Amino acid sequence: MKAARKLRRLQHPQSLMEHLRQFLTPQVWKQARQAVPPGTRGRSLPRWDLQPLVIIMLALTWAAGDSQEEKFETARGYYVASHEARKRPGKILQGFQKALSRVPMRQLKALAAGVRRQIRLRFAERLLVDGFEPMGCDGSRIECPRSAELEARLRQAGKDDSAPTVWVTAFVHLATGLLWSWQLGPGTADERQHLRRLLGTLSPAALIIVDAAYMGYELAWAILQAKMSFLMRMSSKVNLYTMEKAELETWSEGPVFYWPENARKKSKPPIPCRLIRVPAKGKAKNDVWLLTNILDSARLSLTTAAKFYRWRWRNEGVFRTYKRTINKLKLSSRTVRLVHREAEVSLLALQILLAHADLTLRSKKAIKGEPAISPRKVLLAIRRELKGSEKRRVPSYHERVKGCGVAHRHQTSPKARRVWPRRKPHEPPKPPILLTLTDEQKALLDQHLGAA
Repeated sequence: MKAARKLRRLQHPQSLMEHLRQFLTPQVWKQARQAVPPGTRGRSLPRWDLQPLVIIMLALTWAAGDSQEEKFETARGYYVASHEARKRPGKILQGFQKALSRVPMRQLKALAAGVRRQIRLRFAERLLVDGFEPMGCDGSRIECPRSAELEARLRQAGKDDSAPTVWVTAFVHLATGLLWSWQLGPGTADERQHLRRLLGTLSPAALIIVDAAYMGYELAWAILQAKMSFLMRMSSKVNLYTMEKAELETWSEGPVFYWPENARKKSKPPIPCRLIRVPAKGKAKNDVWLLTNILDSARLSLTTAAKFYRWRWRNEGVFRTYKRTINKLKLSSRTVRLVHREAEVSLLALQILLAHADLTLRSKKAIKGEPAISPRKVLLAIRRELKGSEKRRVPSYHERVKGCGVAHRHQTSPKARRVWPRRKPHEPPKPPILLTLTDEQKALLDQHLGAA
């Protein structure tokens, strides 16, 4: 009877904790603990196991309050109320932070990998759109306190006298707006290198969609080696080659070779690609030039490519939700160890918030490509659950989340409402440069194609 009731709760969760257990399963906790060999775990703290640490940190990320102490009290109270039979964790914020700083990052990364597997298992075919899993990649800096340790270790990445920052590069499933995977680094980190490290988190069906900041032969070659596909925006910094002379003015789409001079000097092979021109519409003044390694237009049409790249803006939406809705415009930790752990678990908190709400609101037959939830409404429902002031919650948390849908509207106004001071005006990338292969280059091309 007890086992049947537990299974029913997993299949039809009602409370916030039951929704969390959809992703933080016993197997996920087990794999996270096994990520660190027993002999290297160090001295354990009697009142702080991995599970209460992570759950309280998740709740602390979601909780409302004017200080970390106030948020910690709310988060700890929720954990104690939800786990009455478990040993109670410590009562002091400093003890919690000391225990959190001892958790190896390998455990937190293993936990995030386990949650990602549960998302793939539960979303299944919902992740596919037109035969692809559209994954957008982008990065953003998160400001940190001006402590002496952070200023010395993270260093300055922006303007003079700016605060130390952490760089976050993240993949977002563009059809649902769901945060997928992320990589942390100092504010001066290379986001293209981050993307290469994150390729292992994607499936072979992934279509990696990036803006012109990510263009580069090495990155494109790494994606090909991982047996995945890409859709990159091009700019005038890129030279592309055609077999016969072609004019940009009359170009719609067609085959090209991505083969920069430094790659030829290193005897690296050319990358056969298809260059797509998306004509400007409405108030837009510039065409969008996209490069993909999918040569078959029947598999990825111009219309589908334009739709996917238009969705890339949802990367910015996820960062906005993280910084403004979750209130992580600035991290609160003052040491490098705690900053990394705070960022890692807070991103996991955002991922779980988006995933469990989307799973609740979006039916299997829903139209793909439209965000289903309002993160702000979901966060307010979570905060109401964390308070726990109502002994009998009617309606349940699950029913409240069902009312957190987003109001769909067609975007007609500019995404940027005003010109921000001290910010450089955005200049759209110009078209790539089309060159015709010389006879010598064609002979070299034949050699590479013959070897392939």
